[in-house]
Amino acid sequence: MKKHLACCLLACVCLFVSAQKNDAPWWKQNNLRVIQTNLPAYEAATLNPDSLLQDLKNFSANTLLINAGGIMAFYPTQMPFHYTNPYMKSNMLGDVVKLCHANGIKVIVRFDFSRVHESIFKEHPDWCYISAKGERMINTDMYVVSINGPYVQQKAFEIIAEVMDKYPIDGIFLNMPGYQVRNPYEDKYQGIDQNDYDAKAFAGWSGGLPLPKEENKADTLFQRYAEFKKVTVEDWQRRLHEMVKRKNEQVAICTYSDKYVDIIRHESQASPLPYWPYGASDNVSNAAHSFPRHIISNSSIQQISFQSRYNAIEPEEVAIRLYENIANGSGLDISMMGDMRGYEDERNYEVIKSIYAFHKKHEPYFGNYRSVANIVVVAPGSWPSGLPMQEYRGLQLMLKEAHIPFDIIEDAQLANLAAELKKYKLLLLPDITYLSAASKQVLKSLVRSGTNIIATNTSLFDDPGLLLELFGARIVKKENDGSGNYLRPDSKKIFKRLEKQSMLSWKLNLGLYDFTGADSTYLPILSKGRPGPPEIIGGHEPTGYYAMGMKKHGNAKAVLLPNNIGRLYYQHGYQQYKNLLLDVVEHLLPTAADVIQTNAPGRIEFVLNEYGKNTAANRGKAPVAGLLLHAINLTGFSGNTYFKPLPVYGIKIKVQSAFKPSKVFALSTGKALPFTWKNGYLETKLDALQSFEVIVMDK
Repeated sequence: MKKHLACCLLACVCLFVSAQKNDAPWWKQNNLRVIQTNLPAYEAATLNPDSLLQDLKNFSANTLLINAGGIMAFYPTQMPFHYTNPYMKSNMLGDVVKLCHANGIKVIVRFDFSRVHESIFKEHPDWCYISAKGERMINTDMYVVSINGPYVQQKAFEIIAEVMDKYPIDGIFLNMPGYQVRNPYEDKYQGIDQNDYDAKAFAGWSGGLPLPKEENKADTLFQRYAEFKKVTVEDWQRRLHEMVKRKNEQVAICTYSDKYVDIIRHESQASPLPYWPYGASDNVSNAAHSFPRHIISNSSIQQISFQSRYNAIEPEEVAIRLYENIANGSGLDISMMGDMRGYEDERNYEVIKSIYAFHKKHEPYFGNYRSVANIVVVAPGSWPSGLPMQEYRGLQLMLKEAHIPFDIIEDAQLANLAAELKKYKLLLLPDITYLSAASKQVLKSLVRSGTNIIATNTSLFDDPGLLLELFGARIVKKENDGSGNYLRPDSKKIFKRLEKQSMLSWKLNLGLYDFTGADSTYLPILSKGRPGPPEIIGGHEPTGYYAMGMKKHGNAKAVLLPNNIGRLYYQHGYQQYKNLLLDVVEHLLPTAADVIQTNAPGRIEFVLNEYGKNTAANRGKAPVAGLLLHAINLTGFSGNTYFKPLPVYGIKIKVQSAFKPSKVFALSTGKALPFTWKNGYLETKLDALQSFEVIVMDK
């Protein structure tokens, strides 16, 4: 009897544990293979649920993202303020959800509450955006709404609730949330929304202040408004999260922000010249390390531009994006215009199908990573743009080409990740300005505890006290055209890569700083000299200014390079700028280049992670199975187009490994790779690299 009771008790415990595992949020497995069908209205009339399902299965997708509502309803809505797609088939969405679920495919539905149809606008013009000039923001017959108006604050919740009540969806995706000042589809800036609802909300929050008319970061009124925007967006997301989770905790919330969200979505889009082949690595590393408790899904946007939606980017660029997603810890995510049948540009289909199948086949090896990097680059936001973006990308490019591992964390998250930042031995600030007081305190704490810092261009210019404390620097002239100036690499101890150069030409910004508070100065700035024919040139004399200052902080050093060294390399690619930065990096962190040592060319991207098997049994456990070295072949990238990558042969690889592996093999073939292990380093060789490979080093 006792034995029988014990067996029953054990069975109950097993059932309880099993139920707990089954109740875990489905998205936490981090094995997404998303295909998004961004349906134009007219395709709702021709979409066939059966053929859509077959396509999803053929492409190894496990998640569908499909239109539901907001701009227009793709289902039979009962809401009078919810414009119905005139091409809609009444049970299309229901049939899609039912078929997907029957085949183990999750369904996330898309909402976009940024716009309403003209018919809704005519009834409720007070719900919509209006500029300081009295202009509306319009795309054909769709009007941009005001976030503080009734449509977003009340009606959006009713629409989402209606969809959740009608269909057993697995997630909701929110497109274009938040405040809008620019019509992105026409690239037209229209300014801060002056809607009465916004004005009343801001006045109530700020104690009676009027809405600002201009986006001016130096204006205290705009600073208050920026804070108000953040507070109101987060409050809306909080209320949405509470409503959704009350109805069903297993419904994932997905959007581009981090607060009250389960899946952070990012996008790799076509970029202006110079093209950026590391866009997916950039996005995923930034999001994954800035928000380490979230799942990241970085979407490869097929379209070339908003004006050219029916023309896809090159297949080789899609491949790089998807491989970089895998290497950095995102699942796979493709966003295309419309259904997959009769698509206007199907050149990418075979690439997508192949990589999705590869991910499905080897799924346990992906998505449960821990970075080995001891360098972190601070990003100017989650969607970097403008000149700071160029400085930021230039520093990344230097490290990528040198095969030096690094992580990315956005500037606004420094204060929230103080503990995580302590693992890094070097932190780079590429033209990072306007840090919060708490983030500045984190920088001070890090340098005191042994983390080195390199800051470039106008970083921290808004805090003279911090510049003096960290770098011993005072600004004399923050913006100074460096065209025609030269730098002298005066220290043979530091600038080892520049031993054959005594003068380095400059362009772009070359700030003039007083480094009398620093412990040492380097790179004397030479004057512009005499321009003209060869017979009269020369005259480059020391100006008394230096392009580098260094201050000691116990076991750490802080270096300031008040110039556009990253942007110079990003735009022009001259090796001397990369060599200069790498020399400084290795002076501060002599082991920087030891983590990955290889004869591979700079166009081979390596991403090294500790990994754990991504299975239900391992969920939540530390990644202790071994190491993964992802190798992505970017040799087909020429700067302004993407060709098929050239095979690279005889790649020698030496990586730091605290353990002697039990086996080393190439994941794509399963072929064992010969290796040696000695003194904490593993050496192996890839006979040939085609597009992508993962070297598995198991304990």
